[in-house]
Amino acid sequence: MVEEERIVRAAGLVGFLTLLSRVFGLLRDIVVANFFGATMAADAFYVAFRIPNLLRRLLAEGALSISFIPIFTDYLTHQSKGEAFKVARVTLTLIILILILVSVLGIIFSPKIVTVFAPGFSVQPNKFALTVLLNQVMFPFIFFVGLVALAMGILNSLNHFAAPALAPVCLNIAIICSTILLSRYLTEPIMAVAIGVMLGGLMQLLLQIPFLLRAGMVFGLDFHFGHPAIRRMGILFGPAVLGVAVYHLDVFVSTVLASLLEEGSVSYLYYASRFFEFPQGIFVISVATVVFPALSRYGATGDMENFKAGLSLALRLVSFITIPATIGLVILRVPLIKLFFQRGAFDAETTWATAQALLYYSLGLWSVAGARIMVQAYYSLKDTRTPAFLAFLTFLINLFLSLILMGPLSYGGLALANSFASSFNFVSLIWILRRRLGGIRLGELGLSLAKSSVCSSVMGLGLYIYCRQVLWQSPGSWFQEGLFLLGAILLGSSIFFVLAYLLRTQELKVVMQLWDRGRHKL
Repeated sequence: MVEEERIVRAAGLVGFLTLLSRVFGLLRDIVVANFFGATMAADAFYVAFRIPNLLRRLLAEGALSISFIPIFTDYLTHQSKGEAFKVARVTLTLIILILILVSVLGIIFSPKIVTVFAPGFSVQPNKFALTVLLNQVMFPFIFFVGLVALAMGILNSLNHFAAPALAPVCLNIAIICSTILLSRYLTEPIMAVAIGVMLGGLMQLLLQIPFLLRAGMVFGLDFHFGHPAIRRMGILFGPAVLGVAVYHLDVFVSTVLASLLEEGSVSYLYYASRFFEFPQGIFVISVATVVFPALSRYGATGDMENFKAGLSLALRLVSFITIPATIGLVILRVPLIKLFFQRGAFDAETTWATAQALLYYSLGLWSVAGARIMVQAYYSLKDTRTPAFLAFLTFLINLFLSLILMGPLSYGGLALANSFASSFNFVSLIWILRRRLGGIRLGELGLSLAKSSVCSSVMGLGLYIYCRQVLWQSPGSWFQEGLFLLGAILLGSSIFFVLAYLLRTQELKVVMQLWDRGRHKL
């Protein structure tokens, strides 16, 4: 129970800080959308940024964290903090060398990389040249965020979650300021956004350093690459790249295929994915971030009962959030996009197109969230091969479905293919781990799903009735539309939480108990 409370409390802190980050991220997208809409420059930027950003998610925040945290936690648990920090220094030295090499190669081979990621751009010389230039400017971003990812892994393993969760705020603030202040003075205004990306990466890294020093980290280069921990991480690293890549490889496929469709398709999918990722960033990633070190400790000590309990709690918590979030996104997708993005170059047609993409993305929200937790469970057990194998199958399914659905549904078909493929991945991860561990408390998860589904269905009906009011259909000011949307969110949340309380949903009880204890301590 103590560990359960610690996980929920830490997830709440990370969730709040991540919410702050997502708010700034939304402001960033509003600013960029206002300046560039779904134009050629916007398409060029999102493709160019997606390349180093994909490497960040796959290699830095993905495979590096997955292979580092279990080994670092193992040294903290079974040896000493000093030896664990030695492992961190050797890892730091190695990734500095690797990231410098990757950055240089990325700049040199940028034209070929862009051709792979967006083959449709090659028939438009101006668009292709701009994308290559932006990619060359932003490729060193991977160097900064790679070091940030290692710092986050160290701090999270030591149960310090605040600074890592706050880091993305720096990136968003840098992009906002750079876009507003520099775009009017540059020959290519979109270059201001790329400059903001680089400044933001540096700011994220600088934020982590004081907290690492306070934790006892002594900086320095250590070239003992034959250290046993490095070999163990190397064994985990390769399969981890593919295991964590399933969602991001699906996005890559969508980008490539979207570049072959009508202009704006890449941007429609990007803007839709921002809303799709919002509930994940606020809560799902928060739970995954907190539960990973905990599951790694249980895996290191062989405490499978607490391992199953922690995994069950994490799955139930993300289901409690993502099921109503799915209903809310589906019903409120047009009002949300219109309120936050429809201005400047982002017109009504772009709003409708983005809403269609969001509809199909939303159908896979629960499975993407659940898979995020499940792969953490495998990695905590130092198993990166099973997620890697399933990732490969999922990638093939997504590619096959994308090619079929992009004809009748255009870019919407690409989003729907992502949802179907993610569902296959999630179900497969659960089925295999259940067989391996002899059960993972699926009865608890099933009951939680049933209650959340009932609450969400009634909430959806209430939102549907509310959204049929004439107010939203009529032209109104931004303030009026904001009030309408706020009313919808308050109504939906009230319906869901009241019903969850009446049905005695366990996840709500845990959160309420912690809230009550915190209130009495004030």
